[in-house]
Amino acid sequence: MKKSFLMLTAAAMMLAACCNKQETATGAADVVMQNILSRKSVRSYNGDTIPNAVMENLLKAAMAAPSGRDLRPWQIVVMTDKSQYETVFEGNFNMQKFMESGAVLILCADTTFTAPTREDPDGPAVTQVNHLWRDDMGAVTENLLLAVEAYGLGACWTACYPYPDRMDPIKKALALPATVVPYAVVPVGYPNGDTQPKDKWDPARVHYNRW
Repeated sequence: MKKSFLMLTAAAMMLAACCNKQETATGAADVVMQNILSRKSVRSYNGDTIPNAVMENLLKAAMAAPSGRDLRPWQIVVMTDKSQYETVFEGNFNMQKFMESGAVLILCADTTFTAPTREDPDGPAVTQVNHLWRDDMGAVTENLLLAVEAYGLGACWTACYPYPDRMDPIKKALALPATVVPYAVVPVGYPNGDTQPKDKWDPARVHYNRW
């Protein structure tokens, strides 16, 4: 009798632990899904400064992105000195967003990498073209935007690459190395107003097993 009771107790404890684990996983998934579905492009900010600790966490989130061959081509320039904006972002029609934001992040990519070739993995390191840097930088940018949303901040992905009129002033003003490309410019700040996310779910765009 005692043995049966102990077995039933152990089974109940295992079942409770399993249920708690499932509830925790479900709760975590709900939080993540809510954050993703709440993300929106914020185009007006109140100008408040972003705390250093928050900015560092945003950058950590951005750099947690997946990367082809784990090359991690990203280089990020954090701009907070607004006296430089007219030069760095010369001719950019997003200037008002930049000026209102707490910081402007310039997400750059090194388009090359140095390593032995796949054909000769034991050979000397040589400079090669990274054909996946655009994919990596898209992931970096989205990670950043989701982290911004999680902190109650706002951001707007403004295109830079492949437009020379937006890229060239940045490359010149910041003296970027020849192989480094400014991919996106993202103003980040505390929202001025109430911007709502768009519902972009469209089941007609989902195809199972065939088109």
